[in-house]
Amino acid sequence: MGAERESAVKWDAGHSSRAARVASLCRRLFGGPGGRDAVRAAAVILVGLHASQAAAGEKRYGPGVTDTEIKIGNTSPYSGPASAFSMVAKTEEAYFRKVNAEGGINGRRIVFLSYDDAYSPPKTVEQTRRLVESDEVLLVFNALGTAANSAVQKYLNVRKVPQLFVSSGAAKWNDPQNFPWTMGFTPSYETEGYIYARYVLRERPTAKIAIFFQNDDFGKDYLRGIRKALGDKAASMIVAEEAFDVSEPTIDTHLVKLKATGADVLFDIATPKFAAQAIKKVSELGWKPLHLLSYVSASIGSVIKPAGFEHAQGLISAAYFKDPNDPAWVDDSGLKELNRFLDGYFPGADRSDTLIVNGYNTAQALVHLLKQCGDDLTRENVMRQAAQLKEVELGMLLPGIRLNTSPGDFAPVKQWQLMRFEGANWHLFGDVMSGEMKN
Repeated sequence: MGAERESAVKWDAGHSSRAARVASLCRRLFGGPGGRDAVRAAAVILVGLHASQAAAGEKRYGPGVTDTEIKIGNTSPYSGPASAFSMVAKTEEAYFRKVNAEGGINGRRIVFLSYDDAYSPPKTVEQTRRLVESDEVLLVFNALGTAANSAVQKYLNVRKVPQLFVSSGAAKWNDPQNFPWTMGFTPSYETEGYIYARYVLRERPTAKIAIFFQNDDFGKDYLRGIRKALGDKAASMIVAEEAFDVSEPTIDTHLVKLKATGADVLFDIATPKFAAQAIKKVSELGWKPLHLLSYVSASIGSVIKPAGFEHAQGLISAAYFKDPNDPAWVDDSGLKELNRFLDGYFPGADRSDTLIVNGYNTAQALVHLLKQCGDDLTRENVMRQAAQLKEVELGMLLPGIRLNTSPGDFAPVKQWQLMRFEGANWHLFGDVMSGEMKN
């Protein structure tokens, strides 16, 4: 046997019989019982066959993935000042149980590891390192909070771990050039603030504006959007800005100071505990400004009920998903599907809490993405597929709103619709708005 033919046979001993058959065919095509052209052609054909079969059937797994499971990591404030937000992770856990009961993701069950970080960035760092280095999750999913996610963003990007569908509307999550492993989900706080301010300019162009905001990136993003929308009028229209810290037991004194300015518009940029306090206190003070509330605190269950329905009348907020408490959706197929899920997997949930919809939407989006990845469940492919979401419909998104991303745009949702609280429910009004900020 010649050296060249011998090397071709040794190329893959497991393919020896097939190699012989292919070589025989090539000899008939190229001539000669042992011609070098025949052997060379056989080798080329076998390499091509091997590569195409690998591409078609090969499974590629990153950390946390096997033939039977996919490990997903999450941090959430099950305790602390923002514990109301834990409803998001609780809903996700229930939804993944549903997915597993129905066969999982291409036969792989989701193992959802969600740890309490008490809304404390140092604790978030500790728990995220545990997820990545000890549990070896495939990705960190929908971790909650602007400050919390900011504390681990560089760490996760250096480790090349997807920080996927961040549960925060900060604009910083849409920066694929500098943070290619981080992607948000909700429309940004900055665009939300922009929309509110544009509404005020239209409805009350001579307004005196007071801004009550959380003293962190969450609050400051809203401020940027508000100021950008007001433009040159910001200096004359904004009569007061009052920052508060989440460590404060009560925010009453801030609101007393804001009322004293004579403002007739109040931007209320706070997480649920403080938003509920603010709504009640504003009413108790007899102050009746046009009261605009950040959407993260628009939950009837965790904010409006504790504050009191009588104190919340006329509030303005915004939404990008359907409110299950709104009678307008009673016959909607998306709401019916949500209720079937809750009946089967989360029957004790307070269905007036719209944070349930947050968790439901993001869990559905992750399942869609993981299915889109097929058998290439590597961290690299997760991010590659996340940057290729095209017109993805979720049952509880408002009509006309879909998920869209590209390699240069990591903001899946970019639209809002305003809503007003009347009676015991929020009511949508106006058109769906893009929230695109013009320079």
